[in-house]
Amino acid sequence: MQYVLTLLICFLCALFITPVVRKFAIKIGATDKPNERKVHQKLMARLGGLAIYISFLLGIVILQPESTYTIPILIGGFIIIVTGFLDDMMELSAKWKLFGQILAAVVVIIGGVQVQFINLPFENQLHLGWFSIPITLLWIIGITNAINLIDGLDGLAAGVSSIVLITITAMAMLDGNLFIVALGTILLGSTLGFLVHNFNPAKIFMGDTGALFLGFMIAVISLLGFKNVTVFSLLIPVIILAVPISDTFFAIIRRIVNKKPLSAPDKSHLHHCLLRLGFSHKKTVLLIYAMSAFFGLAAVLLTQSTLWVSLLIITIILVAIELIVELVGLVSTKYQPMLNFFRRIARM
Repeated sequence: MQYVLTLLICFLCALFITPVVRKFAIKIGATDKPNERKVHQKLMARLGGLAIYISFLLGIVILQPESTYTIPILIGGFIIIVTGFLDDMMELSAKWKLFGQILAAVVVIIGGVQVQFINLPFENQLHLGWFSIPITLLWIIGITNAINLIDGLDGLAAGVSSIVLITITAMAMLDGNLFIVALGTILLGSTLGFLVHNFNPAKIFMGDTGALFLGFMIAVISLLGFKNVTVFSLLIPVIILAVPISDTFFAIIRRIVNKKPLSAPDKSHLHHCLLRLGFSHKKTVLLIYAMSAFFGLAAVLLTQSTLWVSLLIITIILVAIELIVELVGLVSTKYQPMLNFFRRIARM
């Protein structure tokens, strides 16, 4: 009951504080101007993530989750918030944004957030040793940027993050991991309250303040939720985050092939491609929500299944990812009849 009450309080806090943050962002000039790469057509306030963060802190005060990880996570989260705030204000260079992310990640790694070993079949273990530190660092930075990269449409990053948080929190409940349940509940309520103002047509953007913070927190709690994992459960956080991870992966490949910097922006992300297929702004967001929910459900089923059923679920997931890749690939191919077919579906 206390978790439900906390979720409601965080939701209401974010709901009512977001308009205040919006006025503050406009007053200090933290706004997002439209350009040829962006979808919005008018000046928009950023810093919406500040409302999520304030609500998150209120939730921490209410639930007071007890763990040795609490202080490192709070310190790392603060570093990320400062990094995002400065970027929303003055557009930091990619190297300074990366520095802030590395610093936040190092803080939580020192605090004990690491995947230290993997449980293998027949009661064997693979100890990662020193490899646990770079693997954990890459995971945190990768997921932080993955959430940031999908923040391209009204309500997209906040909605996908909410679906991910619902999945992680539900699985933590099944495992009896109350610390992750507490963090997931607090973040979920805070994000949903902000989403009311951020869904299409958005009144405010979360900015890097919100996208980096949500990405960082999701990366950390997904690690803690599946710490000391088995071979199959190692795939769980990857499956839960399949949409942002796959979008980021193909963005990296795309930029390498085109010989562009990895930080260079483009208009070939999943949401851009769906828009070009003819889906409306709102339909595109809802479609990606559905994809995220599918992968979240698949992850939950995978943890409750036998070996052979798990293999079947993984196969279905791989086929689903392949279909998404093929669908996106239609945008840049000569398969005009197929492209027109999807456009007709989008207009239904």
